[in-house]
Amino acid sequence: MKLIIKKNISLENPETRNFLADSFHVDNTEKRPLVIFVHGYKGYKDWGAWDVMAEKFAEAGFFFVKFNFSHNGTTVDEPNNFADLEAFGNNNYTKELSDLGVVIDHFIQDPYVDQDKVVLIGHSRGGGISIIKTFEDERINGLITLASVDTLDRFPTGDLFENWKNEGVYYALNGRTKQEMPHYYQFYEDYEKNIHRFDVERAAEMAKAYMLVVHGTEDEAVDVKHAEHLHILNPNSEIFLIEGGNHTFGAKEPWDDSNLPADLNRVTEKCIDFLNRNLK
Repeated sequence: MKLIIKKNISLENPETRNFLADSFHVDNTEKRPLVIFVHGYKGYKDWGAWDVMAEKFAEAGFFFVKFNFSHNGTTVDEPNNFADLEAFGNNNYTKELSDLGVVIDHFIQDPYVDQDKVVLIGHSRGGGISIIKTFEDERINGLITLASVDTLDRFPTGDLFENWKNEGVYYALNGRTKQEMPHYYQFYEDYEKNIHRFDVERAAEMAKAYMLVVHGTEDEAVDVKHAEHLHILNPNSEIFLIEGGNHTFGAKEPWDDSNLPADLNRVTEKCIDFLNRNLK
């Protein structure tokens, strides 16, 4: 069956700015579940092996979408590079939730999509955003977290926080690109103003969607305790731990192989099985 891949679809969000999305599905008339992948901090839609993962989901009968948050540092002209660090510094959780709403609104109208079957897959910080969106949007009935955080309160503390507040910006080194990536204090102000909305724990407890929690036991960025906590918060959830798995389940940037790394392949197969059992 032919695979239809549409890259760099331009989406408009009047609350933020234009950003890009990709869609993957097979070419037949059957309506299929909409699966939306939500990238994390310093992530983007074309990072590593996400394309290969998207193809595997599409071949399994899903309408798979991935996208760049409008303020993740990429641009419409350069979707694979952090070409706009000013935008990166002005990102916040309100903007990310707004962008995700635009993605859902756009693709749920596609004639290939079953509007009654909408799934979010959130990686790392994108997992926290996905949990909140699932609680807020009753259209979402499937939720999968990959190496997800269990809180969005991930800011500097102590003297580092005071310096951030006084100077208005702090910088984090991107180990891969060697860029000093700015974080403006507005990020924390947005969080504090919406602290109840951004309560991942409460959202995880209250979410009514089918939920799968996936994590590597050797995650170097987000400890596996986050996954165990999310599972406790939502006892109806299913938890799947990859023994020895790291934060990206063996994927890296760039990824030149046409096959998934072994751990990410196991994760993808588990996700597909979970969705087939609960949605189809």
